[in-house]
Amino acid sequence: MCPNCRAFITTNDKVCPYCDFKQGPRAIERRAPADVLGGLIPHARFTTVVILLINTGLYAAMAIHSMQSNVRGAGIMDLDPYTLLDFGAKYGPRIRAGDWWRLITAGFLHGGVLHILMNSWVLFDLGAQVEETYGTSRYVVIYIFTTITGFYASYLWSPTLSIGSSAGIFGLIGAMIAMGVRERSAYGAAVRSLYMRWAVYGLLMGLLPLFAVDNAAHIGGLTGGFALAYLAGTPKLVGNTETVWKALMGVAVAATVVAFALMIEGMMSTAKSL
Repeated sequence: MCPNCRAFITTNDKVCPYCDFKQGPRAIERRAPADVLGGLIPHARFTTVVILLINTGLYAAMAIHSMQSNVRGAGIMDLDPYTLLDFGAKYGPRIRAGDWWRLITAGFLHGGVLHILMNSWVLFDLGAQVEETYGTSRYVVIYIFTTITGFYASYLWSPTLSIGSSAGIFGLIGAMIAMGVRERSAYGAAVRSLYMRWAVYGLLMGLLPLFAVDNAAHIGGLTGGFALAYLAGTPKLVGNTETVWKALMGVAVAATVVAFALMIEGMMSTAKSL
């Protein structure tokens, strides 16, 4: 993949046929293993691993909070609903009261060990594929945007508690489907077919009574991811607009920071009132 426009090229190309950029060793090969936390984080999945670390850190904090609660059965394996609510779960009445930030924070929370392990497993591989295709800026914007669209759809569908990174995960699946639609080639058709199966299997699993799945959030994320990615395109298809996307990534990250700041402020206010 060309490091400048991210178009797919052959290993024999010395100059990118799409943007005339002179090819050399990939940036990931030029960096020393110690560039990122002593080599503990794989370069190709750096952004994804940061998201997973945030999710894991929040889960650990929620587990401690849950064990300190007086709710029967609450602990490390399964968290109580009051803890989820305190840490920013999507909850219709609270969102209607002004807690818009729950549409973001809910996407970084999980209700049990199995929940976070399953979502982390999928995101670890899928995130790397999306970042390789769209670049880091688009990847971050798509993930945050589809977390919002997913939980907004969930909010419209039901007022009940909802959490999980699967809204953003389905957004990334939608983005890969959009790439397959726009990329008019055998490769694009293969990508489109693969991720459409992912989407169908994921939505069908949500219909099984065995799983307490928020399919409204999945559909909202999938739709938002497809729409945004189709309009955005990959760098290969739309040219060099990375300055714009870096700015949008800054906005997305800032909105996420503000959301968690408001969540912490809400927790502190609740603690003072008790």
